[in-house]
Amino acid sequence: MYDVKSFKAEEFISDEEIRDTLAYADENRDNVELIDAIIEKAKERKGLTHREASVLLACELPEKLAEIYALAEQIKKDFYGNRIVLFAPLYLSNYCVNGCVYCPYHLKNKHIARKKLTQEEVAAEVTALQDMGHKRLAIEAGEDPVNNPIEYILECIDTIYGIRHKNGAIRRVNVNIAATTVENYRRLHDAGIGTYILFQETYHKESYEKLHPTGPKHDYAYHTEAMDRAMEGGIDDVGLGVLFGLEMYRYEFAGLLMHAEHLEAVFGVGPHTISVPRVKRADDIDPAQFDNGISDEVFAKICALIRISVPYTGMIISTRESQAVRERVLPLGVSQISGASRTSVGGYASDEPEEITSAQFDVSDQRSLDEIVNWLMKLGYLPSFCTACYREGRTGDRFMALCKNMQILNCCQPNALMTLKEYLEDYAGEETKKIGMELIERELEKIPNPKVRKTAYEHIHDISGGKRDFRF
Repeated sequence: MYDVKSFKAEEFISDEEIRDTLAYADENRDNVELIDAIIEKAKERKGLTHREASVLLACELPEKLAEIYALAEQIKKDFYGNRIVLFAPLYLSNYCVNGCVYCPYHLKNKHIARKKLTQEEVAAEVTALQDMGHKRLAIEAGEDPVNNPIEYILECIDTIYGIRHKNGAIRRVNVNIAATTVENYRRLHDAGIGTYILFQETYHKESYEKLHPTGPKHDYAYHTEAMDRAMEGGIDDVGLGVLFGLEMYRYEFAGLLMHAEHLEAVFGVGPHTISVPRVKRADDIDPAQFDNGISDEVFAKICALIRISVPYTGMIISTRESQAVRERVLPLGVSQISGASRTSVGGYASDEPEEITSAQFDVSDQRSLDEIVNWLMKLGYLPSFCTACYREGRTGDRFMALCKNMQILNCCQPNALMTLKEYLEDYAGEETKKIGMELIERELEKIPNPKVRKTAYEHIHDISGGKRDFRF
């Protein structure tokens, strides 16, 4: 029985409802009248249901796809402007007790280099990231109650926030760790984390259990219900995601939107972010083993439909994807990307020998942060290192209220400009700095509120004089 407000995983992610949805989508994939009505609804900027969005995903009419892509681009501009927020993952430990067949950290992999950072090594990693210019991290760790208990994660968060190096500081730590208890989520909240991120991997229960044959992650319900416990523990910014390529993409797409609808219905707050990773090559992992891989064209279509279906959410594309793929989907709704990522444990402070790896997956986009900032600006985007909403208490329903009314731009645009100015002063190469200063001058003039524009201009001038960390 499908019940969007149920707290049981198999009721708010109902297999029967997904299969009915896919059948409905197949029946109506060429129903132009219905497709037009759905697109018109999407233009209201209020989102689409999983069933409506699934019809558009099934549609292959070229003229309708062109409308969808154009609408996704416009909705992204309406909600997030031309800003792209930058972050980096920080891998703390790859010890793991699970048997996930798509991840090289699985327990049976005996030739991957197992590592766990000491607090001194965490400090070295953070210093290296600060030297690049990063202000926002997503910490990652395998599930291992002995090597990676919650106390270790909390200690690492405290270390990260405590490192000050030159003008560097990590101002927001997002957390991507295994499903845990309400009490542990409460402890993470009290530690001052930003977003709690947990990928479902697949919403297809039978496939989920086969892909996670051993370890605590095998429990489909406990994993799928994790966001409810996180919300109960006080974490009101949560990030969803599936690993495309494990199961049929249309099934995953419907399940992902149903999960967003569930959070909205129960807590009044949908996902702060949605990530769309695809299976990539890694130690002991060959993507060809999985027969549900999706093409770049389908990937772009999914990104566009997530944007128009969940217009308020931040959409994340990592360095799993190549420069070319990232460039293709940026205009379709992406608002956050990682840059200069290392997926190995301790990979920022030192390079690993080629014959030894601790990495979770191969990085496709291997450019430096400065190269990525430069690239984004040349494409017309505004790179942002902003963390102001989290530190000003604009999280959960407070953030969503501003975002859904398209008012968040009043804070985000000047904050993005000020954090970009910090980056240009402290870390940028000469060409990047020149392009960036010209961009800031242009973007300042676009701030509609004269008082905000004047204050932003003054703060940017003060940053040139050595001051840091202004925010609206």
